[in-house]
Amino acid sequence: MLRFLHRDTIAVMAGLLAPLAVAVVLMPARTHISNTDVALILVVVVVAVAANGHRLAGALAALSAAVWFDFFFTRPYEQFAITKAADIRTAVLLLLVGLAVSQLAARARRMQMVAVTDAYYLSQLHDTAELAQSRTAPDQVVEKVKRQLTDLLGLRGCRFEYGSLLGHPARLQADGSVTAGRKVWDVDLLGFPDEEIELRTYGNGHYYGRFMLRPTPGAKPPLQARLVAVTLADHVGAALDTAGMGRGE
Repeated sequence: MLRFLHRDTIAVMAGLLAPLAVAVVLMPARTHISNTDVALILVVVVVAVAANGHRLAGALAALSAAVWFDFFFTRPYEQFAITKAADIRTAVLLLLVGLAVSQLAARARRMQMVAVTDAYYLSQLHDTAELAQSRTAPDQVVEKVKRQLTDLLGLRGCRFEYGSLLGHPARLQADGSVTAGRKVWDVDLLGFPDEEIELRTYGNGHYYGRFMLRPTPGAKPPLQARLVAVTLADHVGAALDTAGMGRGE
């Protein structure tokens, strides 16, 4: 997932700079190439950016392409002004077509990302389920899930507490929601609350302990990731129950 975030940052920069770079390269030939051909080349640049980034990157590329088309290829040159009606139409169409194709490319890329993250989630669940069902010591399962939760939810830290419940921290619930006090916390809008969050572990209906999650400020793990986290905690509960560990109150 971090790989996608890094690529998105690069794509935003490319959205701003790639159309400018291509326009500068084409500028010496502007008396020999039609503005329509220039616009088509810039649309290709927009598609390339959107296909490797997200909707914002594609939209920025479309806007940048229209701006630099105006600046370098319409008279008066190197001014943000257009005097010919045909050039105005071309610039507007460049912007609209660029926005449209960026939406399509971003949607295709988002579908690819969902498939990749789904495979990642499945692999995490499969690995932990196998480990929990083996004769591996429960403490090793706990340690593995701590690492998985840290990566999955983008945490600064994670620890496991055996036994009785103390205090009233925010809680990651079985349905993937987060409660703080008696209220549901909107993770998608606000991110995780700025405090430790408990994720309780049960095996065969019995409470065994809890993971204490220390969120990274601003982290907004999606619902799917939170549900996977709950399932990982259930695997720990199953391992502890199988091993006959002491139950919490």
